[in-house]
Amino acid sequence: MTTPNILWITTDQQRYDTIRAHGNTAINTPNLDRLAAEGMSFMNAYCQAPICTPSRASFMTGRYPASHHVHRNGNDHFPPTERILPRILKDSTAYTTCLLGKHHLSRSEDRIELIPEDGYDHAELCDCWPIGRAYDAWLKEKHGVEDPLKLYPELLQASPRDYGPGFPMEMQQATWWGERATAFIERQHDAPWFMNLNAVDPHPPFFPPQEFLDRYDPEDMPLPLYRESDVARQEGFWDIDQQWKKIQDVRHYDPAEDIDQSEIPLEQRNLFDFPPDTYDARYVKACYYAMIEMIDDRVGAVLEALERTGQAENTIVIFTSDHGEMMGDHGMLYKGCRFFEGLVHVPLIVKWPGVTKPGSRSDALVELIDIAPTLLEIAGTEIPYNMQGKSLVPLLRGETETHKPHVVCEFNEALAGMPYQSHGTMVFDGRYKTCMYHKAGKAEIFDLQEDPGEFESLWDKPGFETEQIRLLKQHLDAVMATSDAGIERTGNY
Repeated sequence: MTTPNILWITTDQQRYDTIRAHGNTAINTPNLDRLAAEGMSFMNAYCQAPICTPSRASFMTGRYPASHHVHRNGNDHFPPTERILPRILKDSTAYTTCLLGKHHLSRSEDRIELIPEDGYDHAELCDCWPIGRAYDAWLKEKHGVEDPLKLYPELLQASPRDYGPGFPMEMQQATWWGERATAFIERQHDAPWFMNLNAVDPHPPFFPPQEFLDRYDPEDMPLPLYRESDVARQEGFWDIDQQWKKIQDVRHYDPAEDIDQSEIPLEQRNLFDFPPDTYDARYVKACYYAMIEMIDDRVGAVLEALERTGQAENTIVIFTSDHGEMMGDHGMLYKGCRFFEGLVHVPLIVKWPGVTKPGSRSDALVELIDIAPTLLEIAGTEIPYNMQGKSLVPLLRGETETHKPHVVCEFNEALAGMPYQSHGTMVFDGRYKTCMYHKAGKAEIFDLQEDPGEFESLWDKPGFETEQIRLLKQHLDAVMATSDAGIERTGNY
């Protein structure tokens, strides 16, 4: 078999339950549905951190945060001792490597992030830094935008809410990366290629193109998971770092309670890090779904380019996201040091032509750190001794139905500007989820078999003590196992 090309698509902050083929009839994702119909859907995939940089560092290295030590957004640099997947491919294979979109493995505020020897032959970036962004250059050259850095702030400042209609489709970042990915695919390639295609959407603030927003009537949007008890439960967790500043009863929305956000100076709004105190949960979800359908539209264009150039049957396609989004569940918006399903459970679809059974699903517990060793095995190169992920190849080949006994997720001082710099860990074994908040002396246990909405913590439940002790031992063992033993031993002493 010819060495396959690899197209790895990662979105930003997309929940697991946002693909129509996986059961959500309120959203339209025809191209992701097609990918699911042609590949394998992993229905229980989990990120290793609920925040961008530590999650991305984990799946690009195949290692847990406790081992690569990239715990924070805004970290000064990426550890020079860590090798990410494209670097390994360049060192040991003939692959041509390409990065389009977001990278975010180290601080990207006011500078181009510093990634030593990342292994990319070609890279076009778009993220937070004020210089060197390929997307900005594209806006200038193709759309005559005089100062791209002012374009987004001007849109936000003019909006009375922190969500609503955004740029027209032709100016969206999704259009940019769709065009650039298509151009790369259409090149003459003399070797197999690896493309890391990283969308910046549907990260907040939620401003989709009007043409996609028009496809979603807020009245048709299902309400988030919510019970009256969510307000009282959250009272015990305000000393845990979270982007939301209050719990909203998402069942009721009164426009009269809204504050006209356009009257607030933009530097005081910080829309990327803090959601509005009041919001229309159905309309926010409509905006979020519209952004995902926009992504789906451009994914379709990229997949069509593979077909048109005759490369589809020799290209592995992976689709996933770095972490999820609370989207109003339990009255919460955005993300933080919590481990609800909406935040840590992510989509994962893999199409391996001629290998994966079309339309198949796996219920095995898998982690995003499993992607890197999977691709190295497929590429026919050695998996580094310190890579902690476990290859998904046996699952993809249909040789097994099980994979891991549990998945682990960690938040360790991950968000800047937070008062508590919290440290929390989660272990989920397919039924019970244990969440420990180590500096705060708090914990939660959820039985997702009996309580899939995670409304009732069993931590203080009378009669649960024996099972609680067992789960705590499991949690301790699982979390300790995420810290590797360090430098490879080459001698007895």
